Amino acid sequence: MKLYTIAWQNRPLVCLENRPGRLTPLPYETMNHLLADRPDHRAGVLEKAGKGSGEFALAEVQVLAPIPHPRQDVICLGMNYQKHKTEAERFDAAAFTREKAQAVYFSKRATHCPGPGAPIPGHFDLVDSLDYETELAVILGRDAKNVTEAEAFDYVFGYTIVNDVSARNLQTGHKQWYFGKGLDGFTPMGPCIVTKEAFPQPPAQAIRTWVNGQLRQEAVTDQLIFSIPHILRELSQGMTLQAGTIIATGTPAGVGMGFDPPRFLRAGDVVRCEIEGIGVLENTVEG
Repeated sequence: MKLYTIAWQNRPLVCLENRPGRLTPLPYETMNHLLADRPDHRAGVLEKAGKGSGEFALAEVQVLAPIPHPRQDVICLGMNYQKHKTEAERFDAAAFTREKAQAVYFSKRATHCPGPGAPIPGHFDLVDSLDYETELAVILGRDAKNVTEAEAFDYVFGYTIVNDVSARNLQTGHKQWYFGKGLDGFTPMGPCIVTKEAFPQPPAQAIRTWVNGQLRQEAVTDQLIFSIPHILRELSQGMTLQAGTIIATGTPAGVGMGFDPPRFLRAGDVVRCEIEGIGVLENTVEG
C-alpha cells in the first residue's frame, strides 16, 4: 500500500494509490493527521479508500514529500553501514571515529522537506563540500515507549526515502552534525510512504544513488549494523517516540566524501535516490 501527498488547489492532499497509477483522496488534512489517528480507525479508512474510484492520475499531479512538514526533527543514525563507517573514518578520523560499538544518533532539523523534483538548495555561501546520503526512513504509526525488539515492527507504519543532505565542512568543523545536516532544504523525502506489510521484516530492499547518471551507492537495507528493532528498543527506553516519528536508518558507502579525491555536489547536479519497492526521489542541486 502506497500513500502520497500531492498538491491540489494550493494545498496538500493525502491520497492512497488504490490501483496502479490511480490515487484516491483520504479524509486527513495532512499525513501527520493520518499517522496520529488511532490505528484501528486508520485501518478502516484505508480499507474503504482501497475500494475507491482512483479519481487522480499519479502521472498528472505534483507529488510532494509524503510528510512535507514533520511534527519534529528527524532522528538519524550515523555510520550504520560498515563500509560507510570505514569511508567516513578515512575522510576525517577525528570527526567520525568512535571507540565504542554504540549506535550514533543525532537529530536533523526538517521544518520543510522538499519532494520529488524540488530543488536542493546548495547554500554555497556556507558550504564547500555538499554531499548526498540515500537512506531508508522508518515512520512510526503508534506512540512507542519501552518497546522490545520482538514487538518493534508493531509500531512501524511504513517506510520512505530520505536524502540526508550534508555540508561536510560544517559537520566536521563544528564537531557535531546538527548544523551541517540541518540547513533549509537538506531533507528531501519521497516519493511516498509504503506500508510495512509490503516488505519483509526487516526490509531487504536494494538501495541506490546516482549523481548525473553515475551509480554512486548500492547496497541492501538489511545490511544495517544496528537493526530497526535494536533502534526502536534502545531509543524508546526512557524516551517516548510519538506516532509520526521519522527515523532515517543510515546510508551505505559511496557518498561524495568517500572518494579520493572527494566528489561533492555542485549546482546543477541531479541526485537520484532509489529504494526498491518505494520508488525514486530525484532532485537537482540549486546554486
